[in-house]
Amino acid sequence: MFPTPEQIKNYIASGLECTHLEVEGDGQHFTAVIVSPAFVGKRLIQRHQLVYAALGDRMREEIHALSMKTLTPEEFQ
Repeated sequence: MFPTPEQIKNYIASGLECTHLEVEGDGQHFTAVIVSPAFVGKRLIQRHQLVYAALGDRMREEIHALSMKTLTPEEFQ
């Protein structure tokens, strides 16, 4: 069974403080807009690593592809 966008959203939110979080997808391919104060002072790769850490093994086992836009709250305004 494929995960839903809502499940992916919950996975991310449970492991990363988010002030804004949108996830869309078809069960295998997802896109996300993630806004977190944890991204302040981080390079793009470090931001993505934080999201991957929040998703844990689900990134290998359940999620085929995730395209993400990671922003600080200031960048999102």
